[in-house]
Amino acid sequence: MTDAGPQEAVSIWHNPRCSKSRGALALLAERGVDPAVVRYLDDAPDRAALERVLAQLGTDDPRTIVRTGEKLYKELGLADADRDTLLDALAAHPILIERPIVVVGDRAVVGRPPEKVLDLL
Repeated sequence: MTDAGPQEAVSIWHNPRCSKSRGALALLAERGVDPAVVRYLDDAPDRAALERVLAQLGTDDPRTIVRTGEKLYKELGLADADRDTLLDALAAHPILIERPIVVVGDRAVVGRPPEKVLDLL
């Protein structure tokens, strides 16, 4: 495990009501990392931001960051949705985005469990 270099910005897509998100933020703080906190429910990411974070996660499949257990997921009938429909739904309804997502430089991880964020440090 290597430390994130000074040139690598760290950010977290954070929902303060989520225990996993709070746990990931605490783990970063314990290691002296002060990330930029993106409150994605208040400032929803657009399609470009979603595409960027998928690339940082090493995938182009938006299901990687979809909260399939959300009531809204079922209400919108997204189980069989194609990629474009899912990205549109994530941009329109950020509650559907899995959390937390931690980004370090050009890499990202979904912090479930929160300890997964340590893989980036």
